[in-house]
Amino acid sequence: MLTIHAPGAGDAVLVEGSVVAAIGAYEELAAAYPAARVRRWPGVLVPGLVNPYGPELLEQTYHPDPREADELGVDPVPVFFTDEVRLGASARRGVQRMLACGVVAVSGELRVRAVAEAVRRSGLAVLPRASVPSGTPALGAGVALPRLRVGDAARFAVFDGAVCVATVLGGRLLYRAK
Repeated sequence: MLTIHAPGAGDAVLVEGSVVAAIGAYEELAAAYPAARVRRWPGVLVPGLVNPYGPELLEQTYHPDPREADELGVDPVPVFFTDEVRLGASARRGVQRMLACGVVAVSGELRVRAVAEAVRRSGLAVLPRASVPSGTPALGAGVALPRLRVGDAARFAVFDGAVCVATVLGGRLLYRAK
């Protein structure tokens, strides 16, 4: 399946299956691939973000269930238990928060099996810390912005101002702002 992801800025990305097949002007891609599905987004399409703090955010931080809001609040807190099932559920909520911020990969070694499984099922890539290139531009506190290239896995995000409006991993839309 071919999909053209076209942000408001005029450039677009053509995705074939789970790979970036072409990058260019929307008009040129649409003319060359008239049968492709088109997704239009407000804002700017950028390579997805790589968060270098996977273990710290998913194994050492608890993301409360909304039913725990009265007791714990809604913001992540330091882990106060070792129950692997609960850590896995927390990691799934943490992954959803990351996707909502345009994150497509985490780096660091995930040691808790349930957390690693939650990340694997989400589609987020897990990179060894050393594999994040030292020259990679950073956004904020250590969040890296890799280059988007033809032939790479389709892992990108669309931002309208400072707000992530969509996150695509492996060609699948995994987050879309409501």
